[in-house]
Amino acid sequence: MKSDTQLKQEVIDELNWDPSVDGVAVGVEVNDGVVTLSGHLPSLPSKLATERAAERIAGVKAVVVNLEVRPAGTQSDEAIGAAAHDALRWHVHLPDDAVRVRVEKGWVTLTGRVDWSYQRDLAERAVNHLRGVTGVTNLVLLKDRAAPPDIARRIEAAMCRHAEREARHIDVVVERGAVTLTGVVGSLAERKAAIGAAWSAPGVTSVVDHLRVN
Repeated sequence: MKSDTQLKQEVIDELNWDPSVDGVAVGVEVNDGVVTLSGHLPSLPSKLATERAAERIAGVKAVVVNLEVRPAGTQSDEAIGAAAHDALRWHVHLPDDAVRVRVEKGWVTLTGRVDWSYQRDLAERAVNHLRGVTGVTNLVLLKDRAAPPDIARRIEAAMCRHAEREARHIDVVVERGAVTLTGVVGSLAERKAAIGAAWSAPGVTSVVDHLRVN
């Protein structure tokens, strides 16, 4: 098991290695495997890239984000809202007018309903790279759909395709479209893959993450 000192150095090295991250602007602290990131960054994509870089390090149990986005330029909420609306309207995988946009002081809130979880994620990614956006709250809901009776088996099969070793340590329980995952995984990346597999199943309306990172 890595020490906190080793984890901190590896996170710092990864931040400095990733060209999309300004490692100099980010403070890193580690306590019992939990990484805390702090500082000010010029854009939301830079913040998200910093979070992903820390999550890639094996042995990191969780990442606490105390990063603040301070855009270099000034964009009005009206301009951001118009750009976000166009980005959503032109996205080939999003139904027309399925997602609505609200902007306040650069912070974008998304609402509406879509058919699949991946569409909800696409809507968020479509706007979080726009100039002037300081954060995104994704309140988009999934439309109610009947889940097939063998949904738990389908999710377990998907997990085995992604990572057979980790899938053996994950229990899947489904009740009325709500999926609960319990067990132990080896990294934050494995946890994210398991959650993604659950969300990809038809009829899933929520995923409860009770997975532990060992």
